[in-house]
Amino acid sequence: MSFDPYLMFKSNCREAMGFYKEVFGGDLYVMTYAEAPESPDMPKSDSDLVMHACLTVDGRMLMASDFPPGMEGESQQGVSVSHGCKTRAEAQAIFDKLAGEVIMPFGDVFWCDGFGMTKDRFGTHWLVGGPSKM
Repeated sequence: MSFDPYLMFKSNCREAMGFYKEVFGGDLYVMTYAEAPESPDMPKSDSDLVMHACLTVDGRMLMASDFPPGMEGESQQGVSVSHGCKTRAEAQAIFDKLAGEVIMPFGDVFWCDGFGMTKDRFGTHWLVGGPSKM
């Protein structure tokens, strides 16, 4: 069993997920509300907002969408995405690419060779580190 995060954005999901693809690589799938099949559970929309996006990297998924048209919400409140790396250099490089508002600068910690916390320009909180010492 695994857990894969699902992020919600305020109209900039496509841009955020494209950025994450640049950072992490992988395969990105994006479907807009306008592209969704008709369903009695959801009214048809011509919105270009993202209904579902999935970035698949090494068998894991980072999924996301924009809030549905007419629905309000705050992006990633109280949630952080943790990303573990095989080397300190890889962790540092990824942290540097994601870094926006640095919460904890990348550096030495007791549980892994390098670790940092940041909030990127899309409002997503990231915990980046590796490799683990535990």
